[in-house]
Amino acid sequence: MMVVTIGKASDNDFVVDDPHVSRHHARLIGEEDGCLLLEDLNSTNGTFVNGVQIMKKRVFKNDVIYLGDHYVLSLSEVLKRDNDYSEEFTALKKIYDDYIQEKIKIQSSNQFKTRLLQSLPFALPGIVGVVMGFLGKGSPTLFGISLFIAVCAPTIGIYLGAKQAAKVPRQLQKIANQFKIDYVCPKCGTFLGEIPWESLKNRKECPRPSCKAKWVRE
Repeated sequence: MMVVTIGKASDNDFVVDDPHVSRHHARLIGEEDGCLLLEDLNSTNGTFVNGVQIMKKRVFKNDVIYLGDHYVLSLSEVLKRDNDYSEEFTALKKIYDDYIQEKIKIQSSNQFKTRLLQSLPFALPGIVGVVMGFLGKGSPTLFGISLFIAVCAPTIGIYLGAKQAAKVPRQLQKIANQFKIDYVCPKCGTFLGEIPWESLKNRKECPRPSCKAKWVRE
């Protein structure tokens, strides 16, 4: 369980250089469910969350926290002193999931459109044949049209199918470029590749020796 002591004394985990803050003012506790609990340690000037004095309260990143009547406490800064980037890392799961879903969507849509464009022209000669059966087999004009379609339609279908397939690499490259920008270590910015988020979670921290950002709160 994470416990961060906060105060003016040098033996605190998070030292605050402010005359209105007590030597051992408060402590931040990371609970098992991932929530944060802020506890006042009988400080002289009190601890306030969103304008209300507290002794012990669950807090969130968007809360306004004062130690005494002057010092504004940033939860992000307190957590970063422990190299904790677990909240930012959790947000990467949606980025990974969205990327995979969009990639599958592009590939599936392309397969359907390509097959449709390639298959439909092959059906046209049959359709024309049915029409000729109704209008009369002896029509030279209809026979010429049927012959033209039978020869050209498959070629056109293959061309259109190839043209549709050619769009896919560009579409995939576009989402991949954005993915490389977004799917990075929240501290050092190193691209994490296409490694599933769950696999990265098992590593618990960034593998770069110079970073070692904690991805999972213990």
